[in-house]
Formats: sequence, C-alpha cells, structure tokens
Amino acid sequence: MKCSQCGLPDTRVLESREVDDGRAIRRRRECASCGTRFTSYERVERPRLLVIKKTGERELFDREKLARGIYRACEKRPLEAARIEDVVNQIEREIFGRGEAEIPSEVIGLLTMQALSDLDEVAYVRFASVYRSFTSAESFRREVAQLKRTQSRDS
Repeated sequence: MKCSQCGLPDTRVLESREVDDGRAIRRRRECASCGTRFTSYERVERPRLLVIKKTGERELFDREKLARGIYRACEKRPLEAARIEDVVNQIEREIFGRGEAEIPSEVIGLLTMQALSDLDEVAYVRFASVYRSFTSAESFRREVAQLKRTQSRDS
C-alpha cells in the first residue's frame, strides 16, 4: 500500500485487528521511507446497490453519505463515535441484507430515523427535520409528539 504522505509503496503493517464485527480489518501502517504512520481498512467488496431517489433518479449507495448525515444529526451530542458507527453499520447491514439491487431512499431514511430514535432523541429530531423538510415550528412539535407516543408504546 502506498504511503498517505509521500506516496511511496514501501509500507509495513504494525498492527492488524478486526473491526465492524469482523467485516473489516483495520491495519496500522508505517512508511519505511518517511516514517509516517497511517491507518488503512480492508473490507469485503459488496455488490453495487442503487438508491432510487424521490425524483426517480438512481445513484450508487454511498456509505459515507449515510454516515455524514448521521454524524451531522449527532453533532454536539454526548455520543461516542463507536456508537454512531454501530448505527451506520447496522443500517448498512440491513440495507444489503435485503439482497436487492435497488432500494428506495425512503427506506434508508426510515431505517435511519428508527435507529436514531433508539440512539438519541435530539439526533432523531434533527435528522427528521431535514429528511421530512420541516418548514415550521409546528412540524417540529408534531414530530416530537409522535416520538413521545412511540416511546410510551414501546415502554
């Protein structure tokens, strides 16, 4: 693997460990030339999955796009990055576990909202406000009321 700093291919692995429930390998590397240390990940390549957007357009599923949306919703919340990564991994497993070549964006949005409602109420409402395009304070109130009803039913 090429060094992330100088680009030379002479790197050695210092440490390897399984991550993401054994679905990936994290490798800590060091460049023999410049001494830079960096981390690489090795994952099984998944089949291509197309997301069908509300407009009918199709785009490749992008795990990083999903993660960015979830991290943005969780910004400044007292949540460990590992818990947030677990949510991203859970959603990704569920999406690919369906075995379909295409999935509507609405399904991804609903899976994300469900996972965030279990993780953190504020993150859930933040995500829902963007996902459902809230245009007023009343929209927020209705969503919070729905969240409370769901939580009281689950308790």
